[in-house]
This record gives sequence, structure tokens and C-alpha cells, in this order.
Amino acid sequence: MQYNQILFRCDPDNEMVTDILSAMLGEIGFESFVRSDEGLEAYVPLPLFNPEALQEVITAMPMESSISYSVHTMEDKNWNEEWEKNYFQPITIGDDCCIHSSFHHSENSCRYSIVIDPKMAFGTGHHQTTGLILREILQMELAQKSVLDMGCGTAVLAILAAMKGAVPVTAIDIEEWAYSNALENVQRNGTDLIRVMCGGAELLGEEHYEVIFANINRNILLQDLPRYNAVLNRDGIIIMSGFYVEDLPLIRARAEELGLTFDHFSEMERWVAATFVKK
Repeated sequence: MQYNQILFRCDPDNEMVTDILSAMLGEIGFESFVRSDEGLEAYVPLPLFNPEALQEVITAMPMESSISYSVHTMEDKNWNEEWEKNYFQPITIGDDCCIHSSFHHSENSCRYSIVIDPKMAFGTGHHQTTGLILREILQMELAQKSVLDMGCGTAVLAILAAMKGAVPVTAIDIEEWAYSNALENVQRNGTDLIRVMCGGAELLGEEHYEVIFANINRNILLQDLPRYNAVLNRDGIIIMSGFYVEDLPLIRARAEELGLTFDHFSEMERWVAATFVKK
């Protein structure tokens, strides 16, 4: 299939702006996104490219940002295969977790080998926030513990938790394309018992959890933290990420208002994963 490559230049150019832009572009047919030194590269099948719809997305951006773009029509080839081969390279998290696509094979003999074909969904382990939580999971004892993965994206966090013996495991994402991708990745890794749901915090009801992962963004965390806290068992753990180190005091203050106790945080290139315990 022939694709258009759209190069977006955003000012300010930060993760939150490009993540929101990518999610909105996904609603009008864009299939994959790559950060480059020049900006955000986005790819859309030629028949689905609609300049009017694209301009509506830019106008509707909820954050103040100046966005310009250029369009390049690419030669016809299997671009999904090319993207998988060239942009999603296998990575190793910690000493014994390898993440790779179905186009690659892990070079190392890892205890936890996870196959992720990310398509449009975020969460391959390359982003700092995903990597931070994966490292936390590798250090946790999760056997027979109930786990909730909010904003699951590819479901890589839920998959690793299930591989470490967590049960039951629930993965939730508000985006339809992330939900579909999570279902595919759960099946690929033989972790079919993971329950994948499409929606947000409104899906949380009577079921309670011993461990919650919430890798979203600062504003959603602040908004939905009371709901997460309501379904977290006493002595349960919640690990939150998706925000910068300078946002940690705000996240911590909100969590402590709800009775959660700060335990520790880890940091990578200003991104943070913070762990709290419900005493």
C-alpha cells in the first residue's frame, strides 16, 4: 500500500503535545508515528489522507501549540513491515526481560521474552515511563496478586505481570486502537487470561486490586486517582508514571490527601515512576 509521510513540527515540541497529536491523528486514519530530530513523522495510507480532516485536528488540539507540516508521498511497499524492522528494535529491560516484535528474535536467552507488535499503541518499552515501570515490575513479587494496568497501550506491563504469576490481570485503555492492539499482544504471548477492556476509570467498579500501574499523564492521574485508590486493596501498591520529576510534588500531595503513603520514585531523563502504598 502507498503511504503519505507527514512531518509535523510542533512548538513547543514535547512528549505531551506529540502524544496527544498522535492519538488524534489515529482517529483519522494515521497508522504509525516515529519521533525524529526534525519532528514527528506520521504515516497514513494514501486513500485515507484528508487535508481538511488534518486541519480540523490541528485546530482542535487541546494544548496551545504551533503546528506546521509537510507531506511526502512514499513509494509503494510493505511499510508496516519496514517500520517493524527498522524502528522497533529489540530491547532488554533489567537482566532478564527482552521485548521484541514478531519480526525479530531475542538475541539473549531471557527469562521473560515478550513479543510486542505495537502498531499505533504506545508502550514498547522504549519510552522512559514504560521502561521505568517495567524495571519496577521485575523487582516485585507478583505471584497470585491481582493487577490493574490503566492506560495499558500495548499491554506490555500487564503481560510481564502475568508472566510473573499475577492473577487476575486487567488491562484498560480508552483508545479503541490501543484496546485492539492489546488484545493481539496478549494472545501473541500466551497470556490469554488477561482481561482487556476499552474505556477509562469509569469501568472501575466492585473488583479490587493488590497492584495498580497507571502510566498516563499528570492531569489524568490527578483526576482519576480517587477512583484508583477506591479499588486498591489495603497494603496495595500503585505505581504511577507519565509525568516529569517537577510534577512529583503535585502527584505526591494528591496521593497523600487520599491516604496513600509515598514509598519511592525512580527517574529517567526527567520522567518519573512513583510508588505509593495504601496503609
